[in-house]
Amino acid sequence: MAVPTYDRSSVQVGIVHLGVGAFHRSHQAMYVDRLLQAGGAREWGIAGVGLMPNDVRMRDALDAQDGLYTLVVKHPDGRLEPRVIGSLLRYLFAADDPEAVLEPMAAPTTRIVSLTVTEGGYNIHPQTGEFDLRNPAVQADLADGAVPTTSFAFVVEAARRRRERGIEPFTVMSCDNIPGNGDVARRMFTAFAEAKDPALAEHLRTDVAWPNSMVDRITPVTSDHDREPAQRALRRRGRLAGRLRAVHPVGAGRRAFPLGRPRFEDVGAQAWCPTSSRTSS
Repeated sequence: MAVPTYDRSSVQVGIVHLGVGAFHRSHQAMYVDRLLQAGGAREWGIAGVGLMPNDVRMRDALDAQDGLYTLVVKHPDGRLEPRVIGSLLRYLFAADDPEAVLEPMAAPTTRIVSLTVTEGGYNIHPQTGEFDLRNPAVQADLADGAVPTTSFAFVVEAARRRRERGIEPFTVMSCDNIPGNGDVARRMFTAFAEAKDPALAEHLRTDVAWPNSMVDRITPVTSDHDREPAQRALRRRGRLAGRLRAVHPVGAGRRAFPLGRPRFEDVGAQAWCPTSSRTSS
């Protein structure tokens, strides 16, 4: 079974990812791991963030394994290919310590904040298609002095801190499988900011890049039918339990990433030229 051969202690966090589910672990984290294995991307390690109460399970599982997990790729011929992924350097459960999430997001070394929060995570009103300000969690985060709990509050507050400290804004990279995901993210996050601080909302509109990405296939939920043969293969080749079974690329054009990005196309992802919702000044 393939395991990380690079020194994980030499890798710095360059990506903070919100929503470390199966999909993120089976594509974005895997591609960064490939780049690290190839001897590059030392500035693109990942700090994962859990925002939902049920993310406690992910925190406990990853903490117990120093952020390592096993990805099992199931090939069309039935062959199983397990490998240990090491690109997830740390996992932060936001409710434990919100500041421990905000400060890495605001750090100059973080150049991308990526999202896999599912379509429901964008808080779109089902009738109007606009940002739903009536959401109780959103209302709580908009209160004066509120400690962030939602993705909107974390991203907006981290962007505020960077602007206040004179640090270039990060790129917000949506990896959710919805049409125009960057455009959707831009509309929803700036709508939250507008309700909190209109000047900050304008900064998000004009200075932050929101590239659209395309995911060609989603990661299916691992069933017991998949898990049992995967675990047999892992017992033959290693000790870590298999969790995932498919990997698929996210493409992204470099012009949409003013602070740079990992070269995913060097390790198998299909590069393309997405639009960016950043307005040139």
